[in-house]
Amino acid sequence: MKTIISKKITILTILSILVVQLFPIASLAAGAADFWPSGIQVMSNSAIVMEAETGTVLFEKNADEIHYPASITKLLTGLIAVENSQPDEIVTFSREAVAESYGGTSSIARDVGEKMTMEQCLYGMMLESANECAYAIGEHIGGDMDNFISMMNNRAKELGCTNTHFTNPNGLPDEDHVTSARDMALIGRAVITNPEMARIVGTKTYVIPPTNKHEDETFLNNHHAMLNYYHTSRYLYDGCLGGKTGYTVAANNTLVTFAEKNGMTLVCVVMQADRPYHYEDTINLFDYCFDNFTTADISESSNLFTNQKKESVGSLVKNMNLASVKAEGTIVLPKTADFADAGYEIKPADVITPGTIARIDYTYGDRAVGGGYLIYEADDTASYPFHSEAEAIGKEKSFRIDIRLILIIIGLVAFVILMVTFILKKTSDVLIDRPRRKTKKERPLLDEIQPISKKKTRTIYRRRRRRR
Repeated sequence: MKTIISKKITILTILSILVVQLFPIASLAAGAADFWPSGIQVMSNSAIVMEAETGTVLFEKNADEIHYPASITKLLTGLIAVENSQPDEIVTFSREAVAESYGGTSSIARDVGEKMTMEQCLYGMMLESANECAYAIGEHIGGDMDNFISMMNNRAKELGCTNTHFTNPNGLPDEDHVTSARDMALIGRAVITNPEMARIVGTKTYVIPPTNKHEDETFLNNHHAMLNYYHTSRYLYDGCLGGKTGYTVAANNTLVTFAEKNGMTLVCVVMQADRPYHYEDTINLFDYCFDNFTTADISESSNLFTNQKKESVGSLVKNMNLASVKAEGTIVLPKTADFADAGYEIKPADVITPGTIARIDYTYGDRAVGGGYLIYEADDTASYPFHSEAEAIGKEKSFRIDIRLILIIIGLVAFVILMVTFILKKTSDVLIDRPRRKTKKERPLLDEIQPISKKKTRTIYRRRRRRR
């Protein structure tokens, strides 16, 4: 038992020293001059390109200017819907929902009391931009429209939006219904990383079966010209994953588009664009960014834990690495830059997952370019500290290191060492001085003997003087 405890303490101490040593040297400056590709011109009033996995902004123009979004609003409506409902839930169209299709706005001609599944409503909203579908979704999810609008604005804030305030679920004109290109890129990033939403926005055609109000099927076509040959094939783009179009007189053309090439997924937003520059700008921006940027896998490129360093530290148990960078962590850099040009900072992890030690964030110059996690890993044959056999069965073999706990333990160990040292010193002093001192039992005897000895001495002295 003592051996097991000793091993656990040794393991924890080694990990503590490693992490504590990493933190003081965590922030490193880039080793080369910051060079960020530039020079491309766009006609749209506002534009931005964001890498979906890391959130790295590759290009921006007036990205924080406030504009009317028009129907790209429906990306957030759809995201909230898939996060708060099941595809087979039945949505009933109210009189207020059907009224949203009046006046020649985008519609699939639903009737009051018509029933469709949530999935069918989502396809109607995202492919044909049906305003009545957006309103019906909002009523169904929120219970009432005011509550759903609150959900929209709260979700936008959660995603990091700072210039967004929505007043309806479909983007119909309203002076208070505004956003920015950067905010729409954050919303778009959440959409394309949501599997269900990514599938819907990337669908070219869809068929709604007969309903309680329509005997015939309803055929839907995706209006995004970079994905689907609907009115023209001129703007079809290889690698396009879909997106959402928008247009009102006040908003002009707005467009959110997703594209993937060479393992890099991009979100492009253009706002206040004259036709056809919303498509032309998007295509040119995609080409420019795919040509000038690339992603790098942190686990393959990072030199934080080279083999030499691992060997110098040693392994905790057989076939087990002390720490390694989480494999899915990536950064985005200009193709002209090397991985070593990126600086990094190690900080406490912002998520709680088994084996996570800390987070590592990378920068290139003053730009955030991605990051990942430092994790404690081992293969299937390795044993893990701090796990009992019962805990190990059927569970992931890893543990989370609490930095605060480690520091507290280190402090307690240091305190114990100081106390032991102090006690040993005091004990040593007592042992050295002891032979020089008299015991309590000895003192009374000496006190009795001493007066007698003096008396005898005086007597002997007097006798000697008399004899003389």
